[in-house]
Amino acid sequence: MTGTAQAREADRALKAKHRSMWALGDYPAVARDVVAGLGPALVEACGIKDGDRVLDVAAGSGNASIPAALAGGDVVASDLTPELLDVGRNEAEARGAAVSWQEADAEDLPFGDGDFDTVMSCVGVMFAPHHQAAADELVRVCRPGGTIGLLNWTPEGFVGQMFATMKPFAPPPPPGAQPPPLWGREDHVRMLLGDRVTGVEAHRRSLTVDTFGEPEEFRAFFKSAYGPTISVYRNLADDPERTAALDAALVDLARGALEDGVLEWEYLLLTARRGA
Repeated sequence: MTGTAQAREADRALKAKHRSMWALGDYPAVARDVVAGLGPALVEACGIKDGDRVLDVAAGSGNASIPAALAGGDVVASDLTPELLDVGRNEAEARGAAVSWQEADAEDLPFGDGDFDTVMSCVGVMFAPHHQAAADELVRVCRPGGTIGLLNWTPEGFVGQMFATMKPFAPPPPPGAQPPPLWGREDHVRMLLGDRVTGVEAHRRSLTVDTFGEPEEFRAFFKSAYGPTISVYRNLADDPERTAALDAALVDLARGALEDGVLEWEYLLLTARRGA
């Protein structure tokens, strides 16, 4: 097998692993019950209006796609994990939102150059392992003068710290894979997009989460619903001591951040215009 063929096979295996990870648990419950406010915030920042052709990359179950459609956009929701698209399709129908759902890899989007007026991603594209490849695709499928809108967890915020907490318990990442929370750093995203965009606006904001009254409630929910957390615990399945250590670490993280039953989860909201 040639080096190129080996690289393609390794990439297919990595994407299959990602697809399986996000199918674990109940991510739609996370989107619905914990982070529902993020999608509308991104749609508003992108200024989506009637007739805009919109692509939501790594859309999951439609946290941003459905609000974009309800705002008048002609929306395509793409994601690597078909199980999430199935949930989103049902949710969109129930809410009267017309959305097209398409399985797609954020690093190799099956769309033409400049096909969309708005290309957005809500805590989705950040999990593509090769950041530059994903950013190149975001830019490529956006028309000149169109909007690129990104909402991602910051490294310093609660979710970024959750990933830092889990990292010592997880298997090492594959060669070339980059940490998701880097997408929450303005300088990193500016570097990825480069001089192909203009008018960059970036703001750090926070999502108020009042779903968990106690640290143990947070841990239990994420152990059962959130694919990345479930995957890390599965890596520890034969090691009760390390499992207990991760249990304690996640509770400590939440205890340190909870104030009167409320967590503040910081994210970076960035919009830009595709250059000519």
